[in-house]
Amino acid sequence: MVRHIQADRFGGTSALRVAKRSRPEPAAGQVRLRVHAAGVNPADVYILGGSYAFYQPSIPYTPGFDAAGTVDAIGAGVTDLKIGDRVFAAPLGLRHSGSYAAYMTCDAAGVHPLPAHLSFGQGAAVGVPYLTAYRALFQRGGLSVGETVLIHGASGGVGIPCVQLASGTGVTVIGTAGSEEGRLLVAQQGAQHVLDHTKPGYLDEIADITDGRGVQLIIEMAADQNLESDFAALAKYGRIVVVGSRAPISFTPRLAMVAEADIRGTALWNMSDVDAGQATNSVAQHLARGSAVPVVARSYPLEQAADAMNDVMSNRARGKLILDCSQ
Repeated sequence: MVRHIQADRFGGTSALRVAKRSRPEPAAGQVRLRVHAAGVNPADVYILGGSYAFYQPSIPYTPGFDAAGTVDAIGAGVTDLKIGDRVFAAPLGLRHSGSYAAYMTCDAAGVHPLPAHLSFGQGAAVGVPYLTAYRALFQRGGLSVGETVLIHGASGGVGIPCVQLASGTGVTVIGTAGSEEGRLLVAQQGAQHVLDHTKPGYLDEIADITDGRGVQLIIEMAADQNLESDFAALAKYGRIVVVGSRAPISFTPRLAMVAEADIRGTALWNMSDVDAGQATNSVAQHLARGSAVPVVARSYPLEQAADAMNDVMSNRARGKLILDCSQ
């Protein structure tokens, strides 16, 4: 019998408990992983709440999508993976048994080699954050050479991948963070300019940075807080991609009219197979050449999954929160 986190009902993190089960067996087209680390994402919390628009698992279930570990067993028809391979799993939208566990089954299509220079903790930080960043920047945001992108909350779990993937692509990257430590981290990831988003009037600095033109793309992690004010920094015909929002807002549509701006939402659940393949391949290339290096903010024992899920919603993390499933 092996440990896993089980949700017996929908609700808050009080619905979670540590349980034991037999090792799950991989079906055809799947592999089983010995999970060393699991990534904790806000989506995990929304799903646990029971009203997530994109996904509602059957109760009971084991939370979590992202994981890293070693291949432990292989189902029929899987030929490109072998037992013992170091891998990371990004199975959003695919069959899987939940990553908050010592062992996890997953469709082989969502399992990818983990470069030797990355730890299992870093591997668990790849899936949802990096695919979200790629989709927001390039597939939905249309970021291209010569443009300037503003990344709100650039020190967070998705913000850091956004900075890393945008840097070195011929664009100017402006990141924001709320603490001195966070701003230093954002600069270390490759942002040419870093702003303090707790400072009154901080968006006024965008005019100086862009010679009054504004930015062509804004990646917005907290639309309920920033969407209205974003237009002060946005260039004419610019785009705002909404990655996150936790509340309704009052909004002035004329702002979008005057700038002829686009407000675009993004959600990984809407990715086509082609988009998912493109995003995964690009992220894998960045990981292999070292231009994407996941930053782990904190690791929790598997038994503290509830604490990790509560903390991921606090907006205080500088990097990714993970669970240590190796013990």
